[in-house]
Amino acid sequence: MKLTLLGNCIHHPVLLLVILACAGIAPASGAGGRWDVLQRSIGVSAMHMQLLHNDRVIIFDRTDFGLSNLSLPDGRCRRNPRERVVPMDCTAHSAEYDVASNTFRPLFVFTDTWCSSGTVAPDGTLVQTGGWNDGYRNVRTMAACEAGDDTCDWDETQDALAANRWYATNQILPDGRAFIVGGRRQFTYEFYPTADSSGGFAISLPFLVQTKDPEENNLYPFVHLNIDGNLFIFAKNRAILFDYKKNKVVRTYPELAGGDPRNYPSSGSSVLLPLKPSPTEAEVLVCGGAPAGSYTSTKDGTFSSALVTCGRIKITDTAPAWVIETMPSPRVMGDMILLPNGAEVVIINGAMDGTAGWESAKTPAYAPVIYRPDHSPGDRFEEQSSTDIARLYHSSAVLLRDGRLLVGGSNPHIYYNFSNVQYPTELSLEAYSPDYLDPSNDALRPTIVDPSPNGAAVSVTYGASLTLQFAVPAARRARGGGGGGGIGLVSVTMVAPSFTTHSFAMNQRLLLLDAVKTAALARASTYQTSVVMPATAALAPPGYYMVFVVNGHIPSEGIWVHIQ
Repeated sequence: MKLTLLGNCIHHPVLLLVILACAGIAPASGAGGRWDVLQRSIGVSAMHMQLLHNDRVIIFDRTDFGLSNLSLPDGRCRRNPRERVVPMDCTAHSAEYDVASNTFRPLFVFTDTWCSSGTVAPDGTLVQTGGWNDGYRNVRTMAACEAGDDTCDWDETQDALAANRWYATNQILPDGRAFIVGGRRQFTYEFYPTADSSGGFAISLPFLVQTKDPEENNLYPFVHLNIDGNLFIFAKNRAILFDYKKNKVVRTYPELAGGDPRNYPSSGSSVLLPLKPSPTEAEVLVCGGAPAGSYTSTKDGTFSSALVTCGRIKITDTAPAWVIETMPSPRVMGDMILLPNGAEVVIINGAMDGTAGWESAKTPAYAPVIYRPDHSPGDRFEEQSSTDIARLYHSSAVLLRDGRLLVGGSNPHIYYNFSNVQYPTELSLEAYSPDYLDPSNDALRPTIVDPSPNGAAVSVTYGASLTLQFAVPAARRARGGGGGGGIGLVSVTMVAPSFTTHSFAMNQRLLLLDAVKTAALARASTYQTSVVMPATAALAPPGYYMVFVVNGHIPSEGIWVHIQ
């Protein structure tokens, strides 16, 4: 399609805008990415991670394994008569990691957060639910702390949930509440907060009974908010579309081919693929897992190869069907994270054999894999450079606003164990920088100059427009006759940060935004674009999102946007 330059503006009705016809955008440099160790030890293994809109990551583990390697400040101790291991514990089991300064501080969590779940409320507060033992029905909240406030910490509410939630999943709803589903021996769901003051109650979900097997391969079900406001729920190897308002199954999807389980402890992973502007379709990708019986066989020292397949399905089709694809290598316990360019998914962490569980895998998957959903079948996967740190059971990963992935955790032992084991407990944090952050792409990387990436979050409403000014260094050379580089295809993405634990990034969501117009400004290499926010909360539940300008496949640093 030929685009016409109208004065300083280019008008185009679809997603991608050509705003300067130069030599075109450079192709990606050699695939691989880069690994950097950020902290050799933060004292706590990152079983759970959540990025908040203050650019700090809340990290926490369980509390019932004994002492951590991070002391609580000022002589503070945790005295819990229900604690099974250390009734008086002066170490922290949670930490706040400051991305900008690469520093961390201990946080105080009282009840057991083992294998729990979470959501970020519309006001930006982390709402963390469930766990084990004294934490079964607890709700804990963690605010996005102000800079310099070292007193900001967890707040806990005892028995705020209607049922025990251990290995449950949370999904934020269009009304801002959390839908909390499943858990060990829990075939129900509930909402938090409740709609009124009458108190919460658990509602039966027979689908979870139907998908239970002796190895309980339906824990941490994969849940995605569909564009129609219903919930896609996947457990073991089956899925439904669920109307939570009417407590009704709207659609039953075909069984994922092969019949092998994909949920904990077989622990594959899943994402809702990026949503196009004003979407009429939605697709889900499920990758990896372990063959049936794998969890039991590891107890006898048999570690079966993990699954090498992915299933992809258009959940909005009237007659949906799974399309099977093959990864470069098998993977279990991997995390799937949507990258901000809207064109790639990274599959990271995990193992090539075994399952989730104590000492239940023996071959780490050191190399991430990139999946490009818009490429042709057979050309979608590409293996990346490897880390040298095993990230097995209880590892996690989250996307940061600068486009890196923060990677941490791995503790395949009942307690913290650093010696005489093949894969010691990991207390380190790494950053994985995808190829788009390679220095060879610096001249093509957009920089949002207004609103400032370092300023407060921009408040927007549904259907409203947002104007962004951004600069691209290569455009200055192109305008000045230096030749080479310039602006290619430009898009704008909007990403909900995830609560990541146990191979599933809960509440993760990426939308490509409708672009109204783009203009070249008088300042060299600077442009202005206007985009339209999602029209409804079913497309983007209320809360904080990162917004990126993307030049070709290269994203800018994001800005925070608060939609409500």
